[in-house]
Amino acid sequence: MLPFEVVFRSGEPVYEQVIYAVKKAIATGQLAAGSRFPAVRTLSQELRINPNTAHKVVAALTSEGVLLVHPGIGTVVSPPVNGSVQDRAALLDGELERLVVEARRLGLDEDRVIGAVRRHWRKFPKKP
Repeated sequence: MLPFEVVFRSGEPVYEQVIYAVKKAIATGQLAAGSRFPAVRTLSQELRINPNTAHKVVAALTSEGVLLVHPGIGTVVSPPVNGSVQDRAALLDGELERLVVEARRLGLDEDRVIGAVRRHWRKFPKKP
């Protein structure tokens, strides 16, 4: 059984949905740093996705530094990113820009977007 859940939605690439589910599991504490991550074959079988897609997920999460591959041991969740708050915040710039572009496209004002971010922020437990 996988340590995270994926609710597949049509119209969105499967690998992006799995990547999001993994990152959400880490943010909520379901997957802790150092936890073993399922092998590509297990991921493929449990989620009923193509093995190539499962491999693409693991490769993407590894290249982002979310997962670490230890030969002979397996894949584990990496520890939190070190560096200054400013350096870590810079990692979100692309995501934030996409959020702003989509919000403007939908005609939402800044207050509504910030309110929505606050509501979602409160859904996740505070980390020590």
